[in-house]
Amino acid sequence: MISTLLFVAFIVLLLMGVPIGAALGLAGAACIALANSDVQWFGLLAVPQNFYAGLGKYPLLAIPMFVLVGSIFDRSGVALRLVNFAVAIVGRGPGMLPLVAIAVAMFLGGISGSGPANAAAVGGVMILAMSRAGYPPAFSASVVGAAAATDILIPPSIAFIVYSVMVPGASVPALFAAGMIPGVMAGLALMIPAVWMARKHKMGTLEATMPRPAFWKSFREATWGLAAPVLILGGMRAGWFTPTEAAVVAVFYGLFVGMIIYRTIRVRDLFVILRESGELSAVILLVVSLAGIFAYSLSTLGVIDPVTKAIVNSGLGEYGVLALLILLLVTVGMFLDGVSIFLIFVPLLLPIVNHYKWDPVWFGVILTLKVALGQFTPPLAVNLMVSCRIAKVPMEATVRWVGWMLFSMAIVMVLVIAFPELALWLPRKLGY
Repeated sequence: MISTLLFVAFIVLLLMGVPIGAALGLAGAACIALANSDVQWFGLLAVPQNFYAGLGKYPLLAIPMFVLVGSIFDRSGVALRLVNFAVAIVGRGPGMLPLVAIAVAMFLGGISGSGPANAAAVGGVMILAMSRAGYPPAFSASVVGAAAATDILIPPSIAFIVYSVMVPGASVPALFAAGMIPGVMAGLALMIPAVWMARKHKMGTLEATMPRPAFWKSFREATWGLAAPVLILGGMRAGWFTPTEAAVVAVFYGLFVGMIIYRTIRVRDLFVILRESGELSAVILLVVSLAGIFAYSLSTLGVIDPVTKAIVNSGLGEYGVLALLILLLVTVGMFLDGVSIFLIFVPLLLPIVNHYKWDPVWFGVILTLKVALGQFTPPLAVNLMVSCRIAKVPMEATVRWVGWMLFSMAIVMVLVIAFPELALWLPRKLGY
């Protein structure tokens, strides 16, 4: 009965408009109190202990740093220079600007681990450029929102950091390596419907008349941005620093580029940058810590074992269970953000992963692909919210366009499920 109350209370609080973190913490605390009504303080001393335990993990130190990196590169002008360089390579023509938007978003995925920050950086440059070229604002917002979803697959990734904290058998470097090939495949898959729709509906008719940037000049200007992923990922691979230390290096590199090289960030801008990234980091980490209370309730109330047995003994078989889990997460992903999905469902899903002996790194990539889909699946899609705000269009206007891109990325997820080596080959090759 108390176990049922845990989920009922959580859902009721969400429907009442209570923030996701507070709903997790309040539902967990209430059930801890009910389960320990015969002891002093109703066992509520477990609440602050698990609040801290959910937060006091070394890999989580990387999250505020990577959020700060996203904010710094958003303001440094790196995205604009990368766009000019990409246009110089692919040229002008119908469908080329959407292709450039996706390519630049993928590249920025190797700098920042935050999808909304990526959507803001790319959207701030590309949505205006696409509007000038004759692309409808709703289509531009759809492309940018979908493209930014590749950010959590291409390392570094905040989602992989959160997953590694919750799953002991999956290290951050292994997850970063495992996400590389599926992340690139997801980006390429998004390019196909974006270019096809642009040409089918004759969008971007003015694009061919716009000037093409000079190749060598745009390459010179983009060099500092191009070097960022090489420094971050190459430094981790060479063993110069850990993923957490890499985030700090990326912050100082971004400040150097923005303040010294491009001179687009001034000293007085630092307060705004630090405040924005601090607020976003606080929200993420608060949800993580409050979810620790919810996870403690799940384990102490004995919810996980019965749920695991019910699913395993359902008669669906290994792939039937996997299809059921994906269907569940697709539905949930329409309403919850990625970090919340990880925090709520990973404790429930981990025993199932262990039962079927699925590789935890491979399963982490599948789960992150699902989260990436959720980031641009209406009605609650964090990336799409950002891009729609920049484009000044309602999210309902994007449904017509975003559906094809959801379908393309879903095919990538099916391929990674059918061929696990797409995720596992690179980490094994690198010795992770």
